[in-house]
Amino acid sequence: SRVRVYGVDFTSVPGPRKPVAVAVCRLAGDILTFERLERIVSHANFERSLASPGPWIGGFDFPFTQSRRFLENIGWPTAWPAFAAHLGRMNRDAYRAALEGYKRDRVMGDREHSRGFEAGTGAASPQKLYGVPVALMLFEGVPRLHRAGVHVPGLHDGDPGRIAFEAYPGVAARALIGRAPYKTETRTKQTPALLDARRAILAALTGPAGQARFGLSVKAPGWLADDPGGDPLDALICAVQAAWGMRAQAADPTLLSRIDPVEGWIADPDVVRRLSHLI
Repeated sequence: SRVRVYGVDFTSVPGPRKPVAVAVCRLAGDILTFERLERIVSHANFERSLASPGPWIGGFDFPFTQSRRFLENIGWPTAWPAFAAHLGRMNRDAYRAALEGYKRDRVMGDREHSRGFEAGTGAASPQKLYGVPVALMLFEGVPRLHRAGVHVPGLHDGDPGRIAFEAYPGVAARALIGRAPYKTETRTKQTPALLDARRAILAALTGPAGQARFGLSVKAPGWLADDPGGDPLDALICAVQAAWGMRAQAADPTLLSRIDPVEGWIADPDVVRRLSHLI
């Protein structure tokens, strides 16, 4: 049976210059085949894509929740549906003010908390508003996932035909080629070395290293490495992580029982190995 797989490189303010990049793939057995790249230029179009009928699975590159510590300290709901609904009732300014206010009176080093499984992945705290503003991506993404009624393994029982996994390309890229940077939006920093790194990631992902790591044979064209910002490549990695997550769950019925239902998880073998040590 063939399953549609979407890899979604998300942005909190999609537009023609910086769209949401979606790698549309098909999974048949252990073969994941890239079919096309779609670009979503508005939140409304993103919502429409989430509503598209299943069966499909998607890997989404934004944090699905905050750390347990942050949620308990600030007094927001810890159960995912209630948390998502709470965010959906806030506007961006109020959300930003709440996160800034939380940090204000805390000592350095104890202002932005990571989730338990994030240590060593390179992921920024879901509270981070600047640089790569993952907190804003969470704010724009999570309520939309919730309103769309998708199923979020480990966090929320929704439509079993539309399944959303949290993905994070950075942890896979580092596993495949080490810590070499591979992308930048800044034109003056777009070097041949970064292009080489993206090509190396894609070659690893579609070669024996990717097969060994994900248990998937990935078929994808070389041009996915061309974009200096890395969005098409990241979208493909998100699709690979989603396909891996679905297969890992099927192969190990105990997997979801190892996940903190407040903090969730990232669909990646390194993260799942770390979950086993957190219990």
